Amino acid sequence: MTDYEQIDFTPLLSLSDDEVVTHSRVRDVTLPSGATLALITLDNGRDHTRPNTLGPRTLIELGERLDELKTRAAAGEIDAVAVTGKQYILAAGADLSDITLVGSKENARKVAQLGHHVLGRLSDLGVPTFAFVNGLALGGGLEIALNSTYRTVDASAAAIALPEVFLGIIPGWGGAYLLPNLIGIENALEVVISNPLKQNRMLKPAQAYDLGIVDAIFPASNYLEDSLRWADGVLSGAVKVERRNEPGRIERMTKWPIAVKMARGMLESKIGTVPAAPYAALELLDRARSGTREEGFAREDEALAELVTGDQFAASMYAFDLVQKRAKRPVGAPDKALAKKVTKVGVIGAGLMASQFALLFVRKLQVPVLITDLDQARVDKGIAYIHEEIGKLEAKGRLDADAANRLRALVHGTVDKSEYADCDFVIEAVFEEVGVKQQVFGEIEKIVAPDAILATNTSSLSVEEIGSTLDHPERLVGFHFFNPVAVMPLIEIVKTPKTSDDALSTAFVVAKGLGKNAVLTADAPGFVVNRLLAKVMGEAARAVYEGTPLLTVEKAFQPLGLPMTPFQLIDLVGWKVAAHVQDTMAGAFPERFFASENFHRLAELDRVVEKDKSGRVTGWTKGAEKVLKGAVGDTPASESDILRRVQDGLAQEIHVMLEEDVVPAVEDIDLCLILGAGWPFIDGGASPYLDREGASERVFGDTFHHPVIVGIGE
Repeated sequence: MTDYEQIDFTPLLSLSDDEVVTHSRVRDVTLPSGATLALITLDNGRDHTRPNTLGPRTLIELGERLDELKTRAAAGEIDAVAVTGKQYILAAGADLSDITLVGSKENARKVAQLGHHVLGRLSDLGVPTFAFVNGLALGGGLEIALNSTYRTVDASAAAIALPEVFLGIIPGWGGAYLLPNLIGIENALEVVISNPLKQNRMLKPAQAYDLGIVDAIFPASNYLEDSLRWADGVLSGAVKVERRNEPGRIERMTKWPIAVKMARGMLESKIGTVPAAPYAALELLDRARSGTREEGFAREDEALAELVTGDQFAASMYAFDLVQKRAKRPVGAPDKALAKKVTKVGVIGAGLMASQFALLFVRKLQVPVLITDLDQARVDKGIAYIHEEIGKLEAKGRLDADAANRLRALVHGTVDKSEYADCDFVIEAVFEEVGVKQQVFGEIEKIVAPDAILATNTSSLSVEEIGSTLDHPERLVGFHFFNPVAVMPLIEIVKTPKTSDDALSTAFVVAKGLGKNAVLTADAPGFVVNRLLAKVMGEAARAVYEGTPLLTVEKAFQPLGLPMTPFQLIDLVGWKVAAHVQDTMAGAFPERFFASENFHRLAELDRVVEKDKSGRVTGWTKGAEKVLKGAVGDTPASESDILRRVQDGLAQEIHVMLEEDVVPAVEDIDLCLILGAGWPFIDGGASPYLDREGASERVFGDTFHHPVIVGIGE
């Protein structure tokens, strides 16, 4: 077993000169029974926008306080110890900026060992320990609670989670061992692996309580007092704590290995075998069913050291920085003071996409929203959809009755376009054809105020061409959402040579009001996401038409680690949409993009590919085989050739896009791919992966990043 007492942790201090230290402030609280509880409050001295984090200096100070409390407990001065946080925050986990600077595998191992050494003390003080989870508790913050004897949670806490797998690592301070032994393997698999892979899903306090992660839940109004009173009851024996989900012997012997085996199969079908962290976490959870806590902690030490020094974590930290910082301060956005105040929104169209827009605008901006379409029946259908979706939110408790009724009242449908006269921001969601969009904007421009902003949701058409027939093309901006509208966090904001700063500023302010991240792009075919997805889909189609079997093509793309295989993606976005995008890209850049007339023939079919229950493509439908018969060649490509072609094709296209100033920097391309296409954090988007794989060097004799974003290895 690792003897943490013998380890010299002082080398870690040199990594954290700039650490914002979260101090451990201790005060004694006399409980109603007369017992004394030492309450540690974690506080970095900043407001709630800068959460408590757990860097080396923070952990060492916490360890010193716990040592002092252990001495006091032995002397009979205190009866219990509790840990809580500053207002709204327990802790947001390890200080990731420190972890990225570890410099060696040995230091990475020491980061894991220091966390185990300090947090593990909470179960070794000689008196019961309590965690009062008064707010946000992520990663190491939640592991503070797991290492404690008992746990309560504030019902208003923002989020509770072990998000490490999302970032390319594992819960390394006890979480992978303690959690399954507290709540059972199936629940632990959900928290440690499934939730992080679902766009980093977090738990609400009530969910944490239902899972058995915490023992009691109290309202915010009297949270600390209720927790102290409850702790007193536990100490006196008046409160009996039942761990209803704690695994028993039968579960460990039978259910545990079956659950792990099923989870492994699910991972392989959903994400392939490239991401390392989910499988490392799965192995730790599997082995947690037996052995001692010390053995479990030692396994976490080694797994964390391996992952922290690897390429996937380096890329994940690059991606994390993009999402946390660059996405919040869009490069190229004009001064927000130029933005027009939006008091009423018009949506042209009442189909599914238009209705999703209207729902999002009314929910987030809470201003009147107007929709229109060709006839009243379509308008009524759109309004009915919006009302139904608001009803679902009400049924789930995400809206109360008053709020739901207020939102319904703000949405109005009409076939009379004169009602658009007082709209400040009008967005179209009509058929993806230049002439159609020009026609609807031409009508609406004559009705709205001269300074009203017009926005097009085109996915690949020229925004400048759409606006070429307008009297005031400077007010037109591209405002490209991704489907599903409510879920996908990206909006590509497209600037034409004529777009005014006022229009652009308004678009960025509106995007932020909608809770979206906006990236500025030039008016280039496909903008960013669809241009690069067209490259991926085109290379897949090219391989098929050369004569490569469908499943060979699908398998060839696995090393990219994408959330979907190419033909899963095409099937999701729709074959007609895919055919249209391919035509646009091949028309603009025929020497670099592949398109085939058969795309359109396939798009006419009800179904093109067969899929299994988990959504994996298993083959062509009979109808597709008939379309493809005689249209494919007899020179199939190998998996390695296909992968190399798509790597080189992506590297070339990104390089061209940067030379053409489609976006300000390569970071913006990666940000678009991460937020708009679910490109994996472990790739860092695309560019770090292409650098590592040598594609950048092969294509243009250089790399996108200097130095290349790679792990530190040994």
